[in-house]
Amino acid sequence: MSKRSLRPVDASSLVLYRGRGPSLEILVGMRGARHVFMPNRYVYPGGRVDPMDARVRPAAPLRDDVAARLGRTATQARARALAVAAIRELFEETGLLLAASDDIPDVWHPGIAPRLDALDYIFRAVTPPGRTRRFNTRFFLAEAGGIRGELGGDGELENLGWLSIEALRALPLMWITRAVLDEAQRVIDEA
Repeated sequence: MSKRSLRPVDASSLVLYRGRGPSLEILVGMRGARHVFMPNRYVYPGGRVDPMDARVRPAAPLRDDVAARLGRTATQARARALAVAAIRELFEETGLLLAASDDIPDVWHPGIAPRLDALDYIFRAVTPPGRTRRFNTRFFLAEAGGIRGELGGDGELENLGWLSIEALRALPLMWITRAVLDEAQRVIDEA
């Protein structure tokens, strides 16, 4: 009897950076040992798309080039929900908010107006079949200049902080995290 593979769940992750060249830093945290998916690994803030993400009204839409690239694998509405999920997960896991308002709420709610125009799209990756969890993850990139709030979050990520590219490469990273880092650095260097 063959074992059926789980269907991948839509998810989003946000590579948040600050600085350029030798001062470039990326925000990462370590997933705790109790997590079923990628325990004890450093990751970018992210997680699954919630139904509420589709109902959030952004302060600014996705840039046309980003919407077009996302549109290759998602409807316009789904692309928007994926982008909202990246910003929501950043807020929940780190306490940092990329939105139009100067007010930092205690919890995420549909009235928050995220700035989707601040996002770039790196690529997507699908967890291979046979894993305990499978995700169809879209990786986004954003510069930290428009971010508000204090670094903290809900505790899902441990050792949360800004690391240089060299320090990040020395950590126990999964291959996909390294691939995203390589592409993010390329996009940042070419900007």
